[in-house]
Formats: sequence, structure tokens, C-alpha cells
Amino acid sequence: MSLFKSMLAATAMAATLITGAARAEYPERNITMVVPFAAGGPTDTVARLVAEAMSKDLGQQILIENVGGAGGSLGAGRVASAEADGYTLLLHHIGMATSATLYRKLAYDTLNAFEYVGLVTEVPMTIVARKDFEPADLKGLVDYVKANKDKVTVANAGIGAASHLCGMMFMSAVETPLVTVPYKGTGPAMTDLLGGQVDIMCDQTTNTTKQIQGGTIKAYAVTSPARLAIFPDLPTAVEGGLPGFEVGIWHGIYAPKGTPAAATEKLSASLQKALKDPNVVARFAELGTIPSSDADATPAALKAKLESEIARWKPVIEAAGQYAD
Repeated sequence: MSLFKSMLAATAMAATLITGAARAEYPERNITMVVPFAAGGPTDTVARLVAEAMSKDLGQQILIENVGGAGGSLGAGRVASAEADGYTLLLHHIGMATSATLYRKLAYDTLNAFEYVGLVTEVPMTIVARKDFEPADLKGLVDYVKANKDKVTVANAGIGAASHLCGMMFMSAVETPLVTVPYKGTGPAMTDLLGGQVDIMCDQTTNTTKQIQGGTIKAYAVTSPARLAIFPDLPTAVEGGLPGFEVGIWHGIYAPKGTPAAATEKLSASLQKALKDPNVVARFAELGTIPSSDADATPAALKAKLESEIARWKPVIEAAGQYAD
């Protein structure tokens, strides 16, 4: 072999070794995780718990960036257009699926603009009301709203929020349109429910647990398949007389399309470790939820979940006719 060819071979080998080392060293700097909702909300809480645990495993900080607006689609669009290098992530909830139908125009193709990392958790919903609301149980609530559909007000945290989606499902289940009152966030909606300015709301346990335990709002049901350990006396919606009314607000982590598989695989492995972190497990339990299993905290499971949920929610949203521009 000539000296020139030897030098070329050595250079190629060195480049291969450098590339391999660079991949092995990912991440080499801080990662940004976009949360498409305001700080302090339920999705933000989930993101910060998981980001802290993943940071310890990865050896680099995962910094939270809150990009709220348009039911989460602004934050999702920010990540869809970000550089696909593994340093910008998105943690979004069920709104990732519903926005595909809810919004007439999106800046991204929901199914094809992202790589998938894995599912994080699925938070149950609770059907709650102001503490002095007349109905005593879920059956009584259903009868009451049907008889007073023009008077009963349903609060939500804005178009595309979890409470908005669950409210639409409730109205579909009872086959009764109700007066919806959208707010700019969960905080204002809960404040008015506590103050008696609105009647009912369907929202995540991450938002309602403290109020239910404190007796400041009335709880009628949880939307999980089984009763929750933190509310053993609170029936499921199915037990209360709403067949098939099961809905959870699942959360997943995404990266821009084209992010190297080595990065998403490492992130998925880190997510699986984070979801076993004792602090994450304990805090999730306090919020009425549990971490996703190893089988669900994978790219394939998240992709399958997103596809199935788009199909599930499409007819619900179309029937309600509550679209956003």
C-alpha cells in the first residue's frame, strides 16, 4: 500500500472513531425540553419531575422551556422546526393527538414531523363540581345536567386543554350540550370553580387531588378503568353509570423529525430509568398516577398511541363542532 493510500485509510479510520466517540458521548451539552403549556400546570409538573431524573442519568441538564398557546400547538411547532440534533425535545399530552382534528391549520404534520421517544404517564381525570352543587352522585349529576342543560356551566382551561377534551367527552356521553366556559389556563378555571362561579369541570388528578382531599370541591367520579388508591371511595365513571367513559391524559416525549436514532434510543433508555426513580414514583403517586412501563416508554409504543388516539378523538371533536383556527 502506498504512503498516500495509507494516510487516506488512517484518516478514514480516525474519522470513524471520532464519529463513534461523538455519538457515544451524546449528550455533550444541556438539552431543552419544550412544554407547550404554562409553568406550574400539570404537564409542566410531569415534565420537571421526569427531566430532573433524566438529567441525573444523562449527565447533562434537561432545561424546561414553557411555550404556551393554541392548545399546545405553538410549542409543538417550535420543536417540529428545531434542529434535529437531539438537543430539543417536546413533552406533550393527549393534545398532540386531538390538535390534529381540533385545529383547522397546524404548522406541522402531527404524525410525520417528529421522532418518538416514549410514553411517560397517563393521568386519570376526575369529574368534579363546586362544593355546593346539588347532585349527590354521578347518576344524579347526569339527570341534573340533562334537565338543566341551558343553565349548567362547564369550565375548561382553554381550547385543546385536557379539561376541554374531557368536557367534550362528558357532553357526548350524556348526549347533552352544555354551556362551556373557557379560561386562559387551569388556575383561573379552578379558582372560579372554588368560588362557585361555574358548576362543573372534568380535569386531571394532578389539578384536583388537593381540592378533593380538602373538601373544597365535590368529586363525582374518576375516569380510570379502576378506582384510584388515593380515592378508594370515589367510583369510576363506568361504575357511576357512564359506560365506556374512560379517558386518561397521557404524556409522551418527542424530538424533531430526523433526530439520529442513537439519540432517541438513548433518551428512551434514560426515560425508562427515570420512571423508576423513587422520587418520580412517589410524586406521581401523590398526583394520582403511575409511571409508564418499560414497554410503553419506547418510540414504537408512543407512535402507536398517537395514531390510535387521533382516530379515537376525531369523531368526538367533529360531533362537538368545537374547532379552533
